Amino acid sequence: MSMNAQQPADHSTDLAQDIDPTATMLSERTGAGDQNRNPHRPISRSRLVWRRLRTKPNFYIGGVIVAIIVGFALFGDFFNIYAQGEQDNFNFNSPPSAQHYFGTDAIGVDLYASMTSALRKSLLIGFLAAPTSTLIAAIMGSLAGYLGGVFEMFTNWMINLLLVLPVFYVLMIVSPAIADPSNLPAALQWLGFLPAWGLLVLAIGFFSWMIMAQIVKNQTKSLKEREYVKAARFMGVSTPTILRRHVIPNVASLLIIDGALGVAMAILAETSLSFFGLGIQAPDVSLGTLLQDGTSAAVTRPWLFVIPASFLIALLTGVALVGDALRDAIDPTSEVNRA
Repeated sequence: MSMNAQQPADHSTDLAQDIDPTATMLSERTGAGDQNRNPHRPISRSRLVWRRLRTKPNFYIGGVIVAIIVGFALFGDFFNIYAQGEQDNFNFNSPPSAQHYFGTDAIGVDLYASMTSALRKSLLIGFLAAPTSTLIAAIMGSLAGYLGGVFEMFTNWMINLLLVLPVFYVLMIVSPAIADPSNLPAALQWLGFLPAWGLLVLAIGFFSWMIMAQIVKNQTKSLKEREYVKAARFMGVSTPTILRRHVIPNVASLLIIDGALGVAMAILAETSLSFFGLGIQAPDVSLGTLLQDGTSAAVTRPWLFVIPASFLIALLTGVALVGDALRDAIDPTSEVNRA
């Protein structure tokens, strides 16, 4: 009998006996149209995760917050007559009003228009930097765990080196290259086609993958001893195919959690760098640049600081709530361990 190298991924290590088969069987047969369903068919993992996710209030609260902010960033300009950077020469330092919903700054720029543009830039960086970090962690961790040997030693050395480096100060050092791609080293001049915010995405992603890569590496070392992985290797299946079909699907839940929670960390990193003038540069705006401009006016013109800070806090809170709910739905033991 021939052996099949494309055996479905084994999720037994992820589920960890977290459901009651009897309860699942009964719940599957509750609907009138489900009477003919096979009661012995196991519930799919995606349906199980979604069923848990629907019971998490954090998911709904965080999802609504994020949806409102994303909707405001994408469609908020339709309700405003001023463009980003446009000046109103008759309203300097004006408080929020019917004409300027969020007020204006010292040179008459409408804060509402600046907020929509800043949110789009911060959200773009956050939703690109987090998957970049997760992708690097998946590739480096799975290769190190599966290949072992010299590559694993190199990966461990690189992880340990990056973990002990003060990331924020390293980003400060490379910030001139982010602000002006012509300052890139000769070996990285080919990245000059990227805009400044694209280089910031790569910088944040490159310094955020180490911990998840270590977790993926340890999981991969365990998975490569499974029978179906050994069978695929014996049949001559290539390493990239084994990793894609048998390893990555089994650590996908960890990568999804890391990607979701990493969005908040990436947005916070971008905001912090831009606040100190090391990230997004004028004429572009982000939440960090608006907070930097509003800090000196926090007492005299509080709307310039309070409004961007409120949006940042709400955004980070919403993303964190969704990430926590997703983590509890994928890994039920995480909620117990935190209690």
